[in-house]
Amino acid sequence: MPAPEDTPRAIIAEDEEVLREQLRDQLTKLWPELKIIAEAEDGVVALRALEAERPDILFLDIQMPGLSGLEVAHQASGRCHVVFVTAYNQYAIAAFEEGAVDYVMKPFSPARLATTIARLKQRIGGAPAKLEHLLQKLAETLNAGRGHLRWITAWLGNDVRLITIEEVAYFRADNKYTVVVTPDAETLIRKSIKELADELDPNSFWQIHRSTLVNVGAIAGVHRDFKGRLRVRLKDRKETLAVSEPYTHKFKHM
Repeated sequence: MPAPEDTPRAIIAEDEEVLREQLRDQLTKLWPELKIIAEAEDGVVALRALEAERPDILFLDIQMPGLSGLEVAHQASGRCHVVFVTAYNQYAIAAFEEGAVDYVMKPFSPARLATTIARLKQRIGGAPAKLEHLLQKLAETLNAGRGHLRWITAWLGNDVRLITIEEVAYFRADNKYTVVVTPDAETLIRKSIKELADELDPNSFWQIHRSTLVNVGAIAGVHRDFKGRLRVRLKDRKETLAVSEPYTHKFKHM
């Protein structure tokens, strides 16, 4: 660990380039003494950086390609202070309660990050937390499917937009992409409908067609068209959505 006069060194492991840049920029502004020595876009690169650089602090996304953040955290346990980066509330709360240095939620809040930095400065001279018990609990949470997606990154022209799940009216498959439909816009993401169905809270998003997931809170009502097929009306969109036969039972009480 660094002596008080030494410069603390950190690695950022986050697979979304835009979010990685945002976190780096905010850390630079809020903690100019911190030295970002490496950045990683997947778990494999993160693990290699951890071994090569031996950082004091690791900002670690819980879900990354290659190796998951949990697998990387196993190797970081007791070796550096870990700040979990997550879009999943259940993970963040568990990490904080188990004594990991801290967590930051996506999208990043400067105020919340400032709190994290203050806590890091208090702990940087001490021994990093052992994370084995925490990681076991997080793995159980992940396997039980209780950590639901809270936001997505979508393209709007040449710009990247962060959309909270609550904003989404519905998702619609479109060839290799999925269209994210909000009350005032349509954007594209690379996640499939199947992936989204696995990651979203099933109580909040219903699959009503093999190509459609709808936000239950966005539903204004249902009706049958002239052919007797069930269709969903939305609160803030003019179009209606077809409900295929295997999913009609979800609306039997409407």
